[in-house]
Amino acid sequence: MLNMFTIGELTKLFNALPGAVAQGLIWGIMAIGVYITYRVLDIADLTVDGSLGTGGAVCIMLMLSGHSVWVAMLGALLAGMLAGMITGILHTFMGIPAILSGILTQLGLYSVNLKIMGKANQAINVDKFNLLVSLRFIRNVPVYKNTILIVAVIVLILIVLLYWFFGTELGCSLRATGCNDRMARAQGINTDFCRVLGLMISNGLVAFSGALLSQYQGFADINMGRGAIVIGLAAVIIGEALFGKIFHNFALLLVSVGLGSIVYYLVYQVVIWRGIDTDLLKILSAVVVAIFLAIPYWKSKYFTKPVKKGGNN
Repeated sequence: MLNMFTIGELTKLFNALPGAVAQGLIWGIMAIGVYITYRVLDIADLTVDGSLGTGGAVCIMLMLSGHSVWVAMLGALLAGMLAGMITGILHTFMGIPAILSGILTQLGLYSVNLKIMGKANQAINVDKFNLLVSLRFIRNVPVYKNTILIVAVIVLILIVLLYWFFGTELGCSLRATGCNDRMARAQGINTDFCRVLGLMISNGLVAFSGALLSQYQGFADINMGRGAIVIGLAAVIIGEALFGKIFHNFALLLVSVGLGSIVYYLVYQVVIWRGIDTDLLKILSAVVVAIFLAIPYWKSKYFTKPVKKGGNN
């Protein structure tokens, strides 16, 4: 009986893994948006907790009003870019620190999302609407409708577009702004514009991820973005820790972020399978992110030999 129970539990875990991969890919798009602000711009942007929900709310409401899924996702993308622009204006034009600007925008988006949906959540039926992705499209569907394949293709297209953009003069200016703000200004780069643009691109991707997530789970909820920044940071840190030494190209670094998100959700699924109290999952995520963020500091302070100055006597 013990063996049968173990086999049954393992079967349950394996059945849940494709869904975890699909979710990981969807959240991977959000994590790529977080990577742009956190690593490229060197800004800790908390807008994402609000803009993810904005993307989901706009997508669902546009589809419920009769628009196609592509129009709905474009609307979500533009709404997220608008949210990022507001954060950027608060930071650059009004001189508010970046982290506080993100908090203010996130706070305002809670009310905006409520107004968009008219209530705390809105559901959409996969049988009545032509959704691009859905939890039902994981198994027993034609290949071209498989959620994992569709989202994987979308992720690859976004990475190609971002790789191309950050290789242009404007994209290089944006990277220079995050690398050395003063040097960028000395070269004639409008760093305020670059920050606003970077925040717009980041939150546009986050909202796009929210649009896919709302379709996948079949509803948009006012709290669906809560804790998104922690998941995004976890994906970035895990991706860098696992693939940072072998992935050096910018496009491959973005791929590592997506893979980090998948790993995060696979571990998340294993934790649930092991029966750990789900009320503790948020604190578990916070602890994982804190540890991975601390590793470079610990490594430099405790495990790196001090360099001796001067020559040999």
